[in-house]
Amino acid sequence: MPALALAIQGHARYTGLPARSTLVRWISAALDSDAQLTLRFVGAREARRLNRDFRGRDYVPDVLTFGYATTPLVRADIVICLPACKREASARGKSLHDHLAHLLVHAVLHAQGLRHDKTASARAMEARETKILQSLRKPNPY
Repeated sequence: MPALALAIQGHARYTGLPARSTLVRWISAALDSDAQLTLRFVGAREARRLNRDFRGRDYVPDVLTFGYATTPLVRADIVICLPACKREASARGKSLHDHLAHLLVHAVLHAQGLRHDKTASARAMEARETKILQSLRKPNPY
């Protein structure tokens, strides 16, 4: 199993979040190599500002992945907008934890260089997410 160095920010600001050990388990399930990650939970204002300033997109995202390296060590910052995540989970009839697991797996795959900008790569990434989530006993997000 790959080694994971994980810093978590903003966890104490929100209620109902999974324990650190659960977050580590979800992230580790998606890792192919050693990683140094920062996971930050933020509100809508910060998520929108980060998306606008660093991605040029002026809306509130559910998750942002800022990847810095994929070899020899995966290094990335993952930002989860909790209000957006809660809203999406509710709209899709999913539990918050199931949706968070999906977003984290998705973000970790991005941190390792996977993309979904083309149909073939999107299908491959979705299949991989589904398989990882299945191993975590989470429902198919698609």
